[in-house]
Amino acid sequence: MRTLWSLFFLFFFSTINTIHAQTDETIADSSFVNLKDYSADFVYDMKYATADNFLKAKVYDCPECLLRFKTVKALVKANEKFMKKGYRIKIYDCYRPLDIQKKMWQIIPNPEYVANPAKGSIHNRGGAVDITLVDSTGAELDMGTSFDFFGPEASHFYENLPDEVKQNRLLLKKIMRKSNFISFDSEWWHYNVKNASKEKVSNAKWNCD
Repeated sequence: MRTLWSLFFLFFFSTINTIHAQTDETIADSSFVNLKDYSADFVYDMKYATADNFLKAKVYDCPECLLRFKTVKALVKANEKFMKKGYRIKIYDCYRPLDIQKKMWQIIPNPEYVANPAKGSIHNRGGAVDITLVDSTGAELDMGTSFDFFGPEASHFYENLPDEVKQNRLLLKKIMRKSNFISFDSEWWHYNVKNASKEKVSNAKWNCD
């Protein structure tokens, strides 16, 4: 009897794992999914769902992190690598519907700060994330500037920074690039998954409970 129960549970869990794998395999890489459905290991501080951003305005109705499925898979793998070193990714921004991009452009119609919605951004394509790292206590690593600081100090190439800051930025960049992401030269927090520009600009919305 014990052997029969063991075989039952082995079959049951094998079936569940197979169903989960098949479910993931049936999701197209270009589909939008919620990051929270694939990992509970991220920290969230969705800046544009608050007024704590350079716009000084709340432009999202509620904080959610939707991304293309291929972006989620790459981001989860990156976070697993960071966690092995005692860190986790904190999310500032993910997919941004085109209507939100238009709203941001109305507030600050300057391409140095906001991508022109006529062309759309990688955020509008579900392939960009704005992130930082936190340690085991939840404290953010010192990256030299705040998120959305649009001065030369935010650039990956800016050298007049403390060694600790340089090391923190390099850690973030090194693992993200190894995880199929491309860094954005002028913003240490911004990363695009490779080939994200091939996706279409989207205006899909998420529901707020």
